[in-house]
Amino acid sequence: MDFTSLGYRTDLMLLQLSGSVLTDQGDYVVVRTPANPLFWWGNYLLFRTPFAPGDAAAREETFHREFPDAKHVALGIDSIDGEVDSEDEVKAQGLEVDRSTVMTAAGVREPARPNETSQYRYLSSDDDWEQTLEVSLECATMTVDEEYREFSRRRMEAERKLCETGHARWFGAFDGGRLQASLGLASDGSGVARFQNVQTRPADRNQGIASTLVYRASRYGFDELGAQTLVMVADPGYLAIRIYRGLGFDDNEVQLAVFRPPA
Repeated sequence: MDFTSLGYRTDLMLLQLSGSVLTDQGDYVVVRTPANPLFWWGNYLLFRTPFAPGDAAAREETFHREFPDAKHVALGIDSIDGEVDSEDEVKAQGLEVDRSTVMTAAGVREPARPNETSQYRYLSSDDDWEQTLEVSLECATMTVDEEYREFSRRRMEAERKLCETGHARWFGAFDGGRLQASLGLASDGSGVARFQNVQTRPADRNQGIASTLVYRASRYGFDELGAQTLVMVADPGYLAIRIYRGLGFDDNEVQLAVFRPPA
């Protein structure tokens, strides 16, 4: 399956490596993650073209036909310029538009303010992985209810499986045995490696931990995985994007997502 968007190409790479199923329907691809039905962006439609007039309602109907039990709606667009087309119609349908910045690096530079007090290592124990779940819940930007906890646990289990099958490494910054920050780096051996879930506990921010962790994981990607390109997808409005730019990541494209959360 050929896609223009590097963001979606690497998303699909990760999903397939962790067990998701892709079905090509011509105009769109159905992405299913049976192990985590609460994962919006593991259960969505990726359309090959932007929205034309009349597409908002029609594509939502297609989504419900493919996912009749889903409470959410999630539609990806294979583009790189951030243009939805017919955006007013999309919003009138009650759908939200999200734009993420896809960043790439062919090399990285050391952080301007490295953190030398934390300990940096791979996640290895059950406790390490349980702590990544705790950190993700602490960092959540939405209400943490039982469904969100279940989604987060299943996502963590999929991430751990990626590591156990040799497709990824998860890195952590620790203060003694306490996890301060974590991230994943995954690759299918094609020369591209994708970062996942860069997160730092709120109490441990502004200490140079995240930039040091990203730098060390980047060096692993180049030196151990043999990657030529590292990919990071970031929220353009969140301060972390400045950290990535400072390390040498450049804005490459805009990834478009159209969705409606469960009521």
